[in-house]
Amino acid sequence: MVSEPDNDPAKRPRKRFSARLLAADAFIDTTVWRIGDWLSRTFSGYARFMRRFRLRGPARGANELLSEVFTLGMAGAVVMLAFALPAFEETREDWRATADYSITILDRYGKEVGKRGMLLDDSVPLEELPDYLVKAALATEDRRFFDHFGIDVIGTFRALLENVRARTVVQGGSSITQQLAKNLFLSNERTLQRKIKEAFLAMWLEANLTKRDILKLYLDRAYMGGGAFGVGAASKFYFNKSVKDISLPEAAMLAGLFKAPTRYAPHIDLPAARARANEVLSNMVEAGFMTEGQVIGARRNPASVVDRSKQELPDYFLDFVFDEIKRIAPGPDHVLTVKSTLDVDLQKTADEAVESSLRQYGRPYGVKQAAMVVVEPDGALRAIVGGRDYDSSQFNRATDALRQPGSSFKPFVYMTAFMHGFSPKSVVRDGPITIGHWSPRNYGRSYSGPVTLTNALVRSINTIPVRLSLKIGRKNIIETAKRMGIRSELRNDASLPIGTSEVTAIDMAGAYAVIANGGRKATPYAIQTILNSSGDVVWERERDGPRREQVMPPDKVHELAEILTQVVERGTGRRARLEGILAGGKTGTTQAYRDAWFIGFTGNYVASVWFGNDDYTSTRRLTGGSLPAMTWNAFMKVAHANVKLKAMPGFGDNADEPGQDPALVASGGDGSGEGTLRNFSLPQKSREVLAEIERLMRENITRADSRQAVLKPMRVTGPGMTVVAGHEDGAAATRQTQ
Repeated sequence: MVSEPDNDPAKRPRKRFSARLLAADAFIDTTVWRIGDWLSRTFSGYARFMRRFRLRGPARGANELLSEVFTLGMAGAVVMLAFALPAFEETREDWRATADYSITILDRYGKEVGKRGMLLDDSVPLEELPDYLVKAALATEDRRFFDHFGIDVIGTFRALLENVRARTVVQGGSSITQQLAKNLFLSNERTLQRKIKEAFLAMWLEANLTKRDILKLYLDRAYMGGGAFGVGAASKFYFNKSVKDISLPEAAMLAGLFKAPTRYAPHIDLPAARARANEVLSNMVEAGFMTEGQVIGARRNPASVVDRSKQELPDYFLDFVFDEIKRIAPGPDHVLTVKSTLDVDLQKTADEAVESSLRQYGRPYGVKQAAMVVVEPDGALRAIVGGRDYDSSQFNRATDALRQPGSSFKPFVYMTAFMHGFSPKSVVRDGPITIGHWSPRNYGRSYSGPVTLTNALVRSINTIPVRLSLKIGRKNIIETAKRMGIRSELRNDASLPIGTSEVTAIDMAGAYAVIANGGRKATPYAIQTILNSSGDVVWERERDGPRREQVMPPDKVHELAEILTQVVERGTGRRARLEGILAGGKTGTTQAYRDAWFIGFTGNYVASVWFGNDDYTSTRRLTGGSLPAMTWNAFMKVAHANVKLKAMPGFGDNADEPGQDPALVASGGDGSGEGTLRNFSLPQKSREVLAEIERLMRENITRADSRQAVLKPMRVTGPGMTVVAGHEDGAAATRQTQ
């Protein structure tokens, strides 16, 4: 039966698609068969060709062995390259720049006082290095340096034989290029993976640098002990001279450090360093770089090193500078010179004041640690004492320890109150108060009834700042403290006004500096200028630092400062009183006598002093008005000796007149130093009282006798005092009033 043709138009596209699929299948099958056939014929032809070169006997065995070695070698190279690939990522960055900082720190006058970070000096070109230093390094570390491609195969094989013979590692097989690769890109871990990376990176260095560049980098970046990297820094550290000026025995000692810097460091083990230097001299003779006659003098007169065991460095200050550098230093150059704000004399005075106090009173008071920060009113740090002994503990208690400030926190409360309508004459009741389950009590466990804010702060009454906080708001107190310079977290709880939130000594010094300078921000700073390795200024505080903004109203600051001067004159800080120098401050003592503070200021300096124990154990009733105030006083007496006294803003308006000492102007003197003149500055109101006394005395001179003055009784009152004049001897009696 013959079927009729299907003329249905709807089925035609489906048939065409099926036909195309069959054609594609046929093409694929044909192509695969042809490829297989070509491979078969090619392999057969190759086999027929290779049969003509068939080896027999020993030659065949050698050929098979070489073939296997080649195959395994290629496979191993691929694996090793896979291990090395991560290390090559380091080469994409600026690997010539040092990853760590190398900081040389100068004091405020430009004299070097110490270093921090990795000690590095790569400023001396290779051609200016002593010839015998280069020869000593090559003779000891890599005699075939200029002959190999980064890996010294002959040297490695020789070192392997020596180590097998000695049954221990007596020689290293790494070339100078390999050691440089490790120093630049890798760690010191002893693993196969690290050695693989080292080999590939060594060849990469050889392909991208000249031999002289590699040698220079090696001499500049190798660790030499004592924190020094490179022969330049090591020469200054061990011999206190430029590497260009070292002698042959000194060069041999430096070259001996490449192998084991910690073992042969001369400041740790000088005999071992000299013995190692003698080996280096022998290596130079064996390598043919020098003769025995040329090195005999160096053998007989070995190098001497600088004694660093007796150096007293301002370590806590240097640590603070280093931390600041890492925070603000611009640019990729990490080899920097920093001109700091350090005053070496003030630092020494602060160290001695703290140590003397602890030595004399530490045991009776049961206190073991102390901290001190000295700044100028603009915030320039002059000294930091971070603890009693840096060698025993590097923890900086001045900058990092958070301790309760006690009553030394109260000025922030009163400042906030003054900005919210209160004045020093405002009266607040001193009496029992309870907030929740907490009832603050005064130090003497007694109450005085209504008192002015002046007397409340002078006597350090506890209930008054707590009552003030309920009226002005604790959030506002926290804001004031933050604006004045407190950077630590302050808890918004009922006990905040009496200083239960932890602060640092450096923040307290900066905050009180705001009071001393008239209300401008005075965040403590230790860096004036930063120079890069080329000597160019890359950061300058006047240009790049933060601007000093007015953070507190000057009139309110002056009101607070006047009260704080009375704290020193007649309040809890009397032991800090400086004869002839106007000073203000506040004491602080925490619960259970765990912390004792005194933070005070003059027109010249602001200093915060803290005493306590690291384990927070209680002292033997140590208060801020005792040892801290005494230590502050001992420091300030020396600090103000033979310096021009500066008046605080608001105290002595004419203090800055040209050619006159502000202290003598304030006291009415002429600067001659004769009579009873004393170097001190009086508050403006006190000066007005004295002027009134003088006026009344002049008006009451009798006509009876020009040689004998009879004074009428008179009474002049001023802030915090009543002056009674009219005694027959012309003297004045002063009675303190509340």
